[in-house]
Order: sequence, then C-alpha cells, then structure tokens
Amino acid sequence: MRIGIMIGTLLVLTASIDASGQTPAAPAGHFEFEAKSPKFWDLFDKSAALEKVASGFSFTEGPVWDEKGGFLYVSEEDQNRVMRVYPDGRVETVLSIGDPDGATFDQHHRLIETASVLRAMIALAPDGKYQVLADKYQGKKLNSPNDVVLGPDGALYFTDPTYDLVKGEKQELPYQAIFRMKDSGALKLLATDMNMPNGLAFSPDGKRLYVDDTRAREIRVYDFIAGEMKNGRLFAREEQARESAEGGDGPDGMKVDVQGNVWVTGTGGIWVFDPEGTHLGTVHLIEPAANFAWGDADFSTLYLCGRASMYKLKTKVKGFVPYVVYAK
Repeated sequence: MRIGIMIGTLLVLTASIDASGQTPAAPAGHFEFEAKSPKFWDLFDKSAALEKVASGFSFTEGPVWDEKGGFLYVSEEDQNRVMRVYPDGRVETVLSIGDPDGATFDQHHRLIETASVLRAMIALAPDGKYQVLADKYQGKKLNSPNDVVLGPDGALYFTDPTYDLVKGEKQELPYQAIFRMKDSGALKLLATDMNMPNGLAFSPDGKRLYVDDTRAREIRVYDFIAGEMKNGRLFAREEQARESAEGGDGPDGMKVDVQGNVWVTGTGGIWVFDPEGTHLGTVHLIEPAANFAWGDADFSTLYLCGRASMYKLKTKVKGFVPYVVYAK
C-alpha cells in the first residue's frame, strides 16, 4: 500500500515493498522508489520525502552546489540564463546567455559552464562576467559543449556532442568528442568513439571515467591513466523501461557517490548502478530530470533538475564531489 501526503510544498510518498524486497513500478508523474536489489535501501530511507525547492522554470540543467555560499548554480536552457537557486526557494539571475548547460567548479573554485550557443567553454565570475576559455580545436569550432567535470589531475574534462548545435550553424569537427582542458583553455582530444557523449563522472579513486552515450542509451567506462582514456567498454545500459508512459531520451546527467555507485538520469528519473554495473534501483520522479547535483553541508542531498521545478531528496550516502576533493 502506498500513501501520499501533501504538506505545503513537501510531498511525502512511502514506498510499497513486496516479499522479494523489490517495489512495484510507479505510474508516470509520481515520486516513488523502485528497488531492483536490497542494496538499494542502503542508499535511501524508505520514508524519504521529495521536496520542491523552487518552480517557474522551463528546462533546468547543470546544477552545482556552492559549498561556500550554500546555494546552487543552475542553468536554465529555455530561459537562457544561469541562476542562483537557494534552498528556501529564492532565485537570482547571474547571467543571461544562450542555452547554458553543464557546469562545475574547477580546482580554483571558478565556475565553469558549457555554453551551447557560443559553442564554448566559459569561466563565470560571481558578478556575471564571463571569459571564454575554449571555443575551437585545431582551428575548428566546437560542436556544443554539454557537460564538464573536474579530474583528479586538476584538468577539466568535457563532452562535445552535436546535441545542442545551433540551428543553421555548420558542424566543423567531423566527430562528437571528449576533451581534456587545462586551466589555460588548451584542449586535448581524448575520444571520438561514442554516438552522442553527454554526462560524465570520475570514480572516487580517480581510476575510471564514466561517460553517457545518450543516443545508444549506454553508459561507457574507461580506464583513466595519466590524463588519458583507455580500454573503453560498456558499463551499463538503460533499458527503455516504461518509456511509452514516462518518456526518456537516454542517460544524461551523471554523478557518483563515495561508495562508487553511479547515478544517472534516464527514463522516469534517477537510475542507480553499483560499481560493477548492476542496476540497484530507480528513483521515479514527478517531472523528467535532465541532471542533478549533490548538495547541502554534508553533500548527502540530491538536488534534482525537473523541467518546471527544482526538487531535493535526502539520501543515506554522501556524494563524491571532485571540486571539493581536488580543490587547491
């Protein structure tokens, strides 16, 4: 039996559990846990609540928790702006810019944004001023940088699919790639073997780099050795489960927790895989989510980017946050 209680903006839904330790599938548009393994409950309290933080958006992406300020930087793709979103629901526009997407802090706590319309990687200052770090590789324009993560070596790693290539503009690079970027903006091409590279994340030990291939509905994993990606292989696949009811475009945003579990947005919500690629379960959400971030003081709260609203959900595990671990 599942019970829903609405208290202000707080939506509480308990998860029904069968004899096998699994939960039945949730209908579209409802928050619910779907466990595929008893280990899923090591990550969540069964009575955990989904709380709406703020609303009035069109397409939120690229959330980054600022541990110094206690707020999120969030990209609003359709409204063409980068915002600060506070846990109490306050929203401030930092920068108006065409179609911002993924973001992270670098090792110096500079906010790094992927700017699709500029076809560039930019560094954004708190006052809204920005600097273009890289927009070309070997004299050719980047496609549409999508997501970015700080690596254990202090460099930034980003994906450059054609996913958000500006309509009417020409694709100049003959591939969709993964790049390494130094603080100076100097680029190194690492991989071109994916259909549409999207979200990416490092394992806590820095020895693996996970990358979503949205078009193939796959998560790939590479051995990370001295700034190079080696031995690319399939890590996990997001099946088109209940796609007709819930929609979904394949894996997108990705994060890792301190235990090495891989968390990925996908059909219906957030899919969670253990370090061996076993699907532990899915968090079904009220709205489709493109991305999410670890936040709050202990980085154990998921801040989720729905289409129209931002939500948060407490977990029993801490997130692995590279820009905190690798900060200088």
